[in-house]
Amino acid sequence: MTTKHALIPRPVSEYDLRLLRIFKVVVECGGFAAAESVLNITRSTISVHMSNLESRMQLKLASRGRGGFSLTEEGRTVYEGLLVLFQSLNDFALLVQNLDNELDGEIAILCSDQVALTRQLRLAEVIAYLQDNAPNLQPAINADTIPNIERAILKGEAQIGIIPEYRHIDGLNYQQCYTEPYYLCVGQRHPLFDRDDSLIDDTDILGSQTVHPGVDVNLSGIEQFRTMNLAARAYQFDTRTPLILSGKYLGFFPLSYIQGFLDRGEVRLLQPDRRYYSVDHVIVTRNTGKTDPKVDLFLKAFSQVQGAS
Repeated sequence: MTTKHALIPRPVSEYDLRLLRIFKVVVECGGFAAAESVLNITRSTISVHMSNLESRMQLKLASRGRGGFSLTEEGRTVYEGLLVLFQSLNDFALLVQNLDNELDGEIAILCSDQVALTRQLRLAEVIAYLQDNAPNLQPAINADTIPNIERAILKGEAQIGIIPEYRHIDGLNYQQCYTEPYYLCVGQRHPLFDRDDSLIDDTDILGSQTVHPGVDVNLSGIEQFRTMNLAARAYQFDTRTPLILSGKYLGFFPLSYIQGFLDRGEVRLLQPDRRYYSVDHVIVTRNTGKTDPKVDLFLKAFSQVQGAS
């Protein structure tokens, strides 16, 4: 009896890599439908590519039907293996790039929420330093949620993450960046808005509905939230704002985000001398055990800018 073995032609061809990249996107999107817009190809074309990959490997990688998209055991193994493969390709590209003293290509920087606007970060001056010292290096800056930023750094899809410090996970390095207070805010439609702080007691505050950020907070934040009436959840400041402006909820914001609303009189701080908690922000990078000149230059830029203040 002849045993049938899974097979990809050796050496791995560019076509194989293309099919594997499509497979990776499909897995990470959770199916064909969501992968359509990411890949910019139709669902039927994705299906053809997936069938071709399974045929070339002689493996069934995923189940597709009324129950939705799900990986087979072989599919999970292939996906985990191709993550290693693509990271090796990225490491090779970095190795070759490092042979040239001139840094070029992209440096991907991901910020959570409105971090990029924070004056304490002085990101504009950091970018200016990067351009002065590596004019061919192209910054690619985007905002995302904390979990997505952590995943992107771990996968090597971004070099720098700037997030509130709320946990440490294996595989990432954390460098203290800056500390920012988050103040309790009330919208002008709320009954407490027009009441003087001296006439507001703990019962008024703790009896009001309050928005929780939806992620773990530090000890000072836990102490603030401990006895509050947590009646809504919103991580992003942009999504938290309508809840506050509705006049139905209280919520915590940094001045770097809320200042415009304060200036327009749409929001005010509630007892700011005691209703706040401090949030430490960190620069997150991937711990590879290797030197990444782009990361080193960014960290040097940040250190130089902060040292000049």
